[in-house]
Amino acid sequence: MALNHAAVGVESQPHERTWTSADTLLYAVAVGAGADDPVGELPFTTENSDGVAQQVLPTFAVLAAQAPHGLELGDFDRARLVHAEQEFELHQPLPPAGGVRTTARITGIHDKGSAAVVATESRAVDPDTGAPMMTSRSSVFIHGEGGFGGDRGPRREWPEPERAADIEVSCVTRPEQALLYRLCGDRNPLHSDPKFAARAGFDRPILHGLCTYGITGRLLLHALADSDPARFAGMSGRFSNPVFPGETLRVSIWQDGATSRFRTSKADGTVVIDRGEVTVREP
Repeated sequence: MALNHAAVGVESQPHERTWTSADTLLYAVAVGAGADDPVGELPFTTENSDGVAQQVLPTFAVLAAQAPHGLELGDFDRARLVHAEQEFELHQPLPPAGGVRTTARITGIHDKGSAAVVATESRAVDPDTGAPMMTSRSSVFIHGEGGFGGDRGPRREWPEPERAADIEVSCVTRPEQALLYRLCGDRNPLHSDPKFAARAGFDRPILHGLCTYGITGRLLLHALADSDPARFAGMSGRFSNPVFPGETLRVSIWQDGATSRFRTSKADGTVVIDRGEVTVREP
């Protein structure tokens, strides 16, 4: 097995993607909107409530910006691939229904010894005007594909907080959360098939990392931006441990001007998203 290092730096052909009002409503429900209070997040979960205009959760940008690269990454066991990091910048609020034109490229394949990290970037623009809509950067960790003598890759500085969190918010994930989230497009059997999950070393299917990310982003939106997607400029974080559907997530937030730091952990204190940063615009 080997990764295709020739894919690094090659930009994909433009990819057109559209979504409907139903897609953005489903996404909101899939990341927990309305679970605690069915009428508490109506702008994100309904399109026909009296006096309530539909809005889109900012983390939907990560799905909207996804695009096929067009080059084979190589031959490896997909069960040994896990999401490592995710970042996005939102240049303008997303419409409930719309579309983008996206180009993607692999920005690096880094050697972590026992594993490889593959980093990608996608840039999405308005297909009619060419105006920037969103930029998404992510990396995946592929066990068993390191040791090829490459560089270890860049390291993002994240000063450890020296005080208690300024804000803490939490929610309980649903037992069927992964089954809901897979309807948004990620049908990886790691999140639904016990046999496939066992191949990856888990005793049962785990929650999608991007579902944990979306739940975290939703809680950050309400805690820091008064639930206003237009104020939510971007978010980044590193996935550090798996989450099982039904577990409680707690987001600890350290405020520092426009950019705040955060961590997402489980009820027992296990950190599941580390080195988090979120940028919020002034009202």
